[in-house]
Amino acid sequence: MSNLTEKAIKASALKLLNEKPVSQITIKDIVEDCGINRNSFYYHFRDLPSLLEEMVMEQAEEIIAEYPTIDSLEECIEAAISFAMNNRKAVMHIYNSVSRDIYEEYLWRVCQHVVTVYINSITKNYRVSDYDREAFISFYKCSCFGLILDWQRNGMKSDIKKQFLRMLELKKDLIEEYAERFSEADAKADSAGSKQ
Repeated sequence: MSNLTEKAIKASALKLLNEKPVSQITIKDIVEDCGINRNSFYYHFRDLPSLLEEMVMEQAEEIIAEYPTIDSLEECIEAAISFAMNNRKAVMHIYNSVSRDIYEEYLWRVCQHVVTVYINSITKNYRVSDYDREAFISFYKCSCFGLILDWQRNGMKSDIKKQFLRMLELKKDLIEEYAERFSEADAKADSAGSKQ
């Protein structure tokens, strides 16, 4: 029963977030919407920010679990923006609230995951050092995160998928080119070392 109550609270909160800004949502609104009393709410959550944090981080974990592998550019962007696309108003309300840092932490974790999985799939056939792989991941994670935040800052009006896919298509060849170059340099260094 406790788990069902928690799910009901989260469902009501998400429903309300899709209707109005965070600053206009009260604990009373949530408990009335899901038909529980205030004590039940406080049994599960300390306050509205702690509820939002749990909801958002739970969503990040679900996306990470849903995408253990990413084989294409399309999957990469789908994973990174799936929650925002399905809950545009809720995401904009969280983004434009004092709880923005919670959403940014969620987005950072999701970008870290999708970019790491994607970069690992691209570079798996090359000899790329851990240092270089981490540099690729850091660069693309920051690009992904920044592009999505910029899209949100502008009201989520542009075609983020088209922008993101184009950016990644332009950069994909660079990753493979650098991976090949680094692999060749490592192979030459290994060859020179074995001759000595």
